[in-house]
Amino acid sequence: MIKITFPDGSVREYKEGITALEIAKSISRRLAEEVLVARVNDETWDLTRPITEDATLKLLKWEDEEGKHAYWHSSAHLMAEALQELYPGIKFGIGPAIENGFYYDVDPGEGVAIKESDFPAIEKKMMELAAKKEEIKRQIVSKEEALEMFSKRNEEYKVELINELQDGTITIYTQGDFTDLCRGPHLPNTSYIKAVKLLNVAGAYWRGDEHRPQLTRLYGISFPKKKMLDEYLAMVEEAKKRDHRRIGKELELFAFSQNVGAGLPLWLPKGTQLRLCLEDFLKKIQRHFDYEQVMTPHIASKQLYEISGHYEKYGKDSFQPMKTPQEGEEFMLKPMNCPHHCEIYKTSLRSYKDLPLRLAEFGTVYRYEQSGELHGLTRVRGFTQDDAHIFCTPDQVKDEFLKVMDIIFIIFNALDFNDFEAQISLRDPVDKEKYIGSDENWEKAERAIIEACEEKGLKARIELGEAAFYGPKLDFMVKDALGRRWQLGTIQVDYNLPERFDLEYVGADNQRHRPVMIHRAPFGSMERFVAVLIEHTAGRFPLWLSPTQVVVLPISEKFNDYAYKVAKTLKKYDIRTEVDDRNEKIGRKIRDNELKRIPYLLIVGEKEAQNEEVSVRKRGEGDKGSKNLITFAEEVKREVEKMTEIERY
Repeated sequence: MIKITFPDGSVREYKEGITALEIAKSISRRLAEEVLVARVNDETWDLTRPITEDATLKLLKWEDEEGKHAYWHSSAHLMAEALQELYPGIKFGIGPAIENGFYYDVDPGEGVAIKESDFPAIEKKMMELAAKKEEIKRQIVSKEEALEMFSKRNEEYKVELINELQDGTITIYTQGDFTDLCRGPHLPNTSYIKAVKLLNVAGAYWRGDEHRPQLTRLYGISFPKKKMLDEYLAMVEEAKKRDHRRIGKELELFAFSQNVGAGLPLWLPKGTQLRLCLEDFLKKIQRHFDYEQVMTPHIASKQLYEISGHYEKYGKDSFQPMKTPQEGEEFMLKPMNCPHHCEIYKTSLRSYKDLPLRLAEFGTVYRYEQSGELHGLTRVRGFTQDDAHIFCTPDQVKDEFLKVMDIIFIIFNALDFNDFEAQISLRDPVDKEKYIGSDENWEKAERAIIEACEEKGLKARIELGEAAFYGPKLDFMVKDALGRRWQLGTIQVDYNLPERFDLEYVGADNQRHRPVMIHRAPFGSMERFVAVLIEHTAGRFPLWLSPTQVVVLPISEKFNDYAYKVAKTLKKYDIRTEVDDRNEKIGRKIRDNELKRIPYLLIVGEKEAQNEEVSVRKRGEGDKGSKNLITFAEEVKREVEKMTEIERY
């Protein structure tokens, strides 16, 4: 008999070799129907895998991340099985589960193309196979067996992967006539998959290398109920309407030009205004928290990044060094701002009384992305980080963490990002060799992050082994209006760069000590943040952030002069105002400007001109009646001031 410990601490005895599915059945029939995979001793297992020794057990359902992952991973295999039947001779790359659904990279063969018009046939075949209730069987094989099996099938992509694996670690999964190299875990059988939809087809280089063959990547999603699929597809349609690329073009926020270069956004006047408002808001917050603004060059000597370690990490994937007329002299576009800030720290000898030193910069950095990876503002080659680096003593880490969290909460509240999760990434307690820094400092930093979250009442998921080699970190995942997760804010503790740059401060004991460095970026990058903000708001920005806050609409050309007088008055109150003086009917002007998501529309005619008034329409609320011009200006100014008041948050 073996002892199984459940999440509530209870212990039950079962016969050796029992499976998690059998345990679920012994508890309740309904539980057995809902469970998808199991966590056995902190490893995710197939439900049908025998448990041969004492273990902890958690049964995982669709609501659990691991449950969804196994469901979508099995769906990827189901799609591959369908493709194998429909396209004889097709070869397979990798087919993982992703955050929403799954994909498979395939090589359909010379002259064969899989198009969107083929999706219905593939989906139909998938559901036919699912209905067969094919058992998904796990098998451990030797490296020799695996190589022989996949070589016979001319699966060169799988053979390449097998050659990189250690003997004794290789598993395959079989369902029907389809066998795949895979770690798993998977569903017990194909009947669990009730509704599928293929979403997209794209090209993808094998293993992300543009010098390797280009494969066909098929994206899909699946659900245990058709209703769930319908709801998801409705969300996808709404997401298309909110696509930041589409809205950015409609609202004239940004553009791209092949003459400038792929992945290098051009910020148009309205987009620049939006971005400057965000920057000014953060600068205002930073002044409140005693940050000092700095500026650094867009290029630096290659040597700087060799010292920092960024050349070793990014050298292969970054823009290549630039040579100068001076022999042996090379410069690079900066991939990171942090080395520059380390050099600013070194400009003078610091005392413990000078710390913490908080340096902030809206610094533009450059990283090479393959053209196929570029996507609007979310994946670019040049982007501006709202970077700040805090240099402090080990004892100050917790307090600085709390202050940075305050900054992030202010920003999230001001922009209505109220639904977010946090993840604390700590080092692997078993394998400490891959991390830099003393045990004492690591323990102090990790404890500081955990305690800071507790003090703020922030529920944070703790992930062991997910820390960077240079220190633990706290990441914020924000859910937008459609429920999609985006990583935005991040706070990282760093022992590496102070070591590499030999940073010191003189302590109270008159001895030299190494400072701790905290990296902080509430927005992450301005480009990506704006993209998320556009899709979250569908372009309906809050009043304080709207590039154009007011549009004045004269009902005829006779009142253009008064309309421009209104605009001039509002601009004196720092209200961003435009005049729509087109020779169009007022109804058309109202409709057109409502489509531009303008917060306030002011209609002016004879009555308004005579009385120094404006007729007000507010976005989302409609007609608000007539108001004195100065009264309206003062009200809008107060509204904006209230929205950007730091103490309010």
